[in-house]
Amino acid sequence: MSDDFDLFQQEMAGITPIKQDALPQTKRPLDKQNRLARQQAAEHSNEPDKEYLSLDYVELIHPEDTVAYKKDGVQEGVFKKLRLGKYEVQARLDLHQHRLEQARTEILNFIKECQRLQLRSVLIVHGKGRTTQPPALMKSYVSQWLTQIDQVLATHSAIGAHGGTGALYVLLKKGAEQKLENRERHARRLA
Repeated sequence: MSDDFDLFQQEMAGITPIKQDALPQTKRPLDKQNRLARQQAAEHSNEPDKEYLSLDYVELIHPEDTVAYKKDGVQEGVFKKLRLGKYEVQARLDLHQHRLEQARTEILNFIKECQRLQLRSVLIVHGKGRTTQPPALMKSYVSQWLTQIDQVLATHSAIGAHGGTGALYVLLKKGAEQKLENRERHARRLA
């Protein structure tokens, strides 16, 4: 191996390396148009993409099953109030007579609009699906999709007056304005 290196060194004798051209690295301030384009791209990247809500596979649930889901960090008291229907239903989406693809799009648009309007507690009516084949298909997909949407903190089957196991209460994250408002309110209380 040392013979190869020696041979290489002999062949390269008298050759001088090429100097690299270097461009000066200067940071130009972004003009207003570029800054605006970057901001819009960042905002759109936070929008939910319906493609991640798969239509391929779902674990089927029974039409009468109670659905419950909560993300880590959601307080038990908050989840209990949701489960008992104690939060005011601020908006309602009815998915009866929708195909799965339509329902997926409707759910994403509904949640986006609720976030824009700063709504926190909403109701999604999916039906029980007793007569569909397979049974509870829409219910199964809706329940699965909601667990995959970042803005959803918790879901629970509704009380009978709101549709029972044919509907879901959905608790959404606070918007940026609501978070700021809470911080300011708590800061005043502590001062």
